[in-house]
Amino acid sequence: MSRPRIPVLAALAFAPSLLTAARGVRRSLGAGTRRFDYTASPQFADGLFHNRLATTDTPSGSTAGMAAEFATKGRKGKPRQPVRLVTPDLAEQAADLAATWLGHATVLLELEGRWVLTDPVWSERVSPSRTVGPRRNHPVPMPLADLPRLSAVLISHDHYDHLDTATIETLLRTQDMPFVVPLGIGEHLSRWGVPDDRIVELDWDQAHVVDGLTFTCTEARHFSGRSLGNNTTLWASWVLAGEQRRVFFGGDSGYTPAFAGIGERYGPFDLTILPIGAYDVRWPDVHMDPAEAVQAHLELRGATLLPIHWATFDLAFHEWADPVEWVVKETANQGVALAVPAPGARFEPAGELPAEPWWQASL
Repeated sequence: MSRPRIPVLAALAFAPSLLTAARGVRRSLGAGTRRFDYTASPQFADGLFHNRLATTDTPSGSTAGMAAEFATKGRKGKPRQPVRLVTPDLAEQAADLAATWLGHATVLLELEGRWVLTDPVWSERVSPSRTVGPRRNHPVPMPLADLPRLSAVLISHDHYDHLDTATIETLLRTQDMPFVVPLGIGEHLSRWGVPDDRIVELDWDQAHVVDGLTFTCTEARHFSGRSLGNNTTLWASWVLAGEQRRVFFGGDSGYTPAFAGIGERYGPFDLTILPIGAYDVRWPDVHMDPAEAVQAHLELRGATLLPIHWATFDLAFHEWADPVEWVVKETANQGVALAVPAPGARFEPAGELPAEPWWQASL
């Protein structure tokens, strides 16, 4: 999450029962703030991971002041009407290339006949607590049990809105795929019972083949942490490549010139999946705004853009639909092919792209 653990802290300050709020927190922390030895990584120094580009992940201004502002901002950032959902219409066999956005950064990808799930979050809240913290603006469009057999689960970093303990534990029981993750996140997974042979842990610029697909861990500009300490695990974007098709998954990142290099080395991409929400002038380095996402898409040499990281959770101070309204205008100005599916809607980048402004019914 963006400093957007700020909403969690604000909610905790007003929690009616700290005992109830704390239930399950210790397990959800995973490896917590424990530090492990990753000195072989160029991204690791002085016991922590670092961005290659100078980055501030602490918002300007008073943390206490922002927590109070968030706690008192009312329904700004939330839809006024129920969010339109689509029940996913999935075939028995994965397509050559298709995507089903399930909300926030959770995308069910079909790539050359394989299924890959990104940053799966099925819980009601993105928080260490089950009763306190940012709550869903809409349900998940499909039950976790209805997922097809996955080839891999891909994780971008360890913030609660991208790495959800309950979802991981369910996938561990119901599926047999590996979890492909950046350095350090394997420590969280091990804490939750994932065996070593189901963890593929990579550094930036490292690659691994799973079920015929090549997963390359690439640079992002963000931070990590599930408790009071930051950056004990790495954050990443990902390149997914089959024999013919390529997808870029941005996870959660501020803009970085590294996107241009990724596009040169691994592009062009048939689909780029990039975050557009939870931006703010107080934390410009760690979250892109929609204009920066479009710039990143162009530098990545992407064909179709799927915007994520908006609509599902209220993690910033902008209005609920501001990110999508902005990205629609920006892509039109830049001549970029844009897919804006309602949560649960499946599309194929080679076909007709979803363009209906479905969100306007929720304003």
